[in-house]
Amino acid sequence: MPQRRRRLALPAVAAVVAVVALGAGPASAHVSVSSTDAAAGGFGELTFRVPTESDTASTTSLRVQLPSDTPLAFVSIKPVPGWTATTTTSELSPPVEAEGTTISEAITEITWTADPGAGIGPGEYQSFSLSGGPLPDADSLVLPAIQGYDDGTEVAWIEPVVEGQAEPEHPAPTLSLTADEAAPVATTPTAAATDDGDGLAVPALLVGTAGLLVGIAGAGLALTTRRRSAAAVPPAVERERETVAV
Repeated sequence: MPQRRRRLALPAVAAVVAVVALGAGPASAHVSVSSTDAAAGGFGELTFRVPTESDTASTTSLRVQLPSDTPLAFVSIKPVPGWTATTTTSELSPPVEAEGTTISEAITEITWTADPGAGIGPGEYQSFSLSGGPLPDADSLVLPAIQGYDDGTEVAWIEPVVEGQAEPEHPAPTLSLTADEAAPVATTPTAAATDDGDGLAVPALLVGTAGLLVGIAGAGLALTTRRRSAAAVPPAVERERETVAV
């Protein structure tokens, strides 16, 4: 796959870097973020999926920017074997209130760096996770990322995704946040789980009745068979049985 070079600028919170686009692969090959429990205003685990798009170089670093205008007051990082995670902490002005605590500084950047020989090779991918919150009270959370390769090139996944427009070549990882609903989900009881037990009693009664009818039919069949057997015995044989019995 031919390589195309392009220079992109980081957002205002990051330095300007030279960016090399390692081919325009499908959307599934982009650096992306997902979560199974992230909710607006709550906590959740955020997982970044990082594939290597280069045919010749390995990914050796990932730098992710966390929001500074709506900072995550609490952040913890899941260890990844063969990788070292470092954080950048910034002072918040003004401080923010979270979980009844005044937070004056927060983590605004996380960098994962591969140990020697532990990079993500061509055709491979790796996942990096963090747990944090409270998440912003918004529909989505944009988390710009810089992917570094062992040949010194970088790809900036920083372009905003605009609804209704075509996806940019290097979209910033964007997490959709679900509504934080603490209320339990209402369920409709089934006929077999009603409080008075009628739903279970009716099928049981039908099964019992069917069994009784089968039993009666079987007894009648057996009696008929015995009568037919007795009628089929010749008179001479019957007289001989009576003589032996006497």
